[in-house]
Amino acid sequence: MLFKSLQRNPQTAAPEQPAVPKQLLPTDVRQTIRMIQSRTGHSTDILFRQFPVPTGRGTSFAVTVVYLEGMADATPILDALLFDSKENHALEQRLADHEDPLTALIHSVLKIGDIQQISDMDSVYHAILSGDTVVLVEGVARAIAAGTKHWKDRGVTEPSTQTVIRGPREGFSETLRTNTMLIRRKIKNPGLWLETMQIGVVTQTDVSIMYIDGIVNPKVVAEVRQRLNKINIDAILESAYVEEWVQDSTATPFPTVYNTERPDVVAAGLLEGRVAILVDGTPFVLLVPALFTNFVQTAEDYYQRADISSLLRMLRYVCLMISMLAPSAYIAATTFHQEMIPTSLLTSIAAQREGIPFPAFVEAMLMEITFEILREAGVRMPRAIGQAVSIVGALVIGQAAVEAGLVGPAMVIIVSITAISNFVIPSFSMGIAIRMIRFLLMVLAATFGLFGIMVGLIALVLHLCSLRSFGVPYMAPFAPFIIEDQKDNLFRLPLWMQHTRPRLVNQSNMVREQASSNENPLRKN
Repeated sequence: MLFKSLQRNPQTAAPEQPAVPKQLLPTDVRQTIRMIQSRTGHSTDILFRQFPVPTGRGTSFAVTVVYLEGMADATPILDALLFDSKENHALEQRLADHEDPLTALIHSVLKIGDIQQISDMDSVYHAILSGDTVVLVEGVARAIAAGTKHWKDRGVTEPSTQTVIRGPREGFSETLRTNTMLIRRKIKNPGLWLETMQIGVVTQTDVSIMYIDGIVNPKVVAEVRQRLNKINIDAILESAYVEEWVQDSTATPFPTVYNTERPDVVAAGLLEGRVAILVDGTPFVLLVPALFTNFVQTAEDYYQRADISSLLRMLRYVCLMISMLAPSAYIAATTFHQEMIPTSLLTSIAAQREGIPFPAFVEAMLMEITFEILREAGVRMPRAIGQAVSIVGALVIGQAAVEAGLVGPAMVIIVSITAISNFVIPSFSMGIAIRMIRFLLMVLAATFGLFGIMVGLIALVLHLCSLRSFGVPYMAPFAPFIIEDQKDNLFRLPLWMQHTRPRLVNQSNMVREQASSNENPLRKN
């Protein structure tokens, strides 16, 4: 029963809330201002500017401009409204045609591009707190929300968590529009569609989904949209909040949603038929569906020659196996299967372990836990000394443990190779999953030897084959085995040989190339 509750999709657990009727905008501007001040606790960073707008006929109507200082640049709106009535005959003509003042302002005075009319107080609050400027007109039960967002951001810098060897050195920032711009710079196609919604009852965070119409599987888009709409939570502060709600299963250490802060990786995923989920306020973008192979591949695989990329990709798979199996294999061999070790090596290991009071399993656990502590300390400490502390600490503690007779030199070597191999895995979330599986296999090796390791690996394979990512088998194209997708799996064939997109991810437009022609379609006669 507990396992079934963990396997259940978390978004189905949220009860549906009854719809609350929207509070309409009153025609009295003073009442509207009192409502805004009361709702925001008379916050001093919400500014109100009231003044009359002349009509050119000796009369005027009252206008109130509301904006959030530090997030909105209301200067263009104020400059447009504080005009000389003699220079604007369009406003006078529209008012003479019995057009209401708010509509007349939109079509004759305000020159900004992003303008929309709102008629309820929730939209007013959201517009103000999002950095828009709200214009209230006396006697009109509607308001103008002008896009004047303006705040300091980090800008486009090199990704800090994903090292770039060759390729674009631009990374996502914490601003949603900057991130969508970086993707559109790489895919200049009208089929690149963007949908935005607000998630979080309190934070009202902007969450967007991005996909290429005609390439993406419409069923995947519908599933992403449905899971996002079912999220019922107070706050979305980072894309990890969304990831936990939309992932297929929580009873697994393996990630089923891919995250990256590189625009080129997201663009490549969109071109394969995936869907990107962008969250305002974080530089990490989610990609779904995410398969096991995606977490072992890097963007540099496609920026190097095919033979070099294939060699490096095979090296990552080897390091993944070393990181997962090296300590457990050492424990099993030295504890239960000494006959598998060459005699000279066995003699050397026995001499090293003479006087050590702990069995191999305890040795491995002590060293692994110590290294995990050092790694976490290096991450949390200031960058200037964090790396030095983790490296020097590992060397000093390892040497001291050997000299004190607590562990053998061979165990220090095994743990060091294991840790270094784990760093080769490109994805941090996949590296953590492998570290968790490593401890479980160490327990099985200490209990049942190689038989326990084999049983653990069989259970692991069965578990991986049972996982899904938005309906796509997690181990594809290994299981189910898809022969045409092996061209970009363990090996990477040259780009000119990769004619089709991944089959299970994309089901609508499988061919990458356009029809060949001797004539250049852009050439004019």
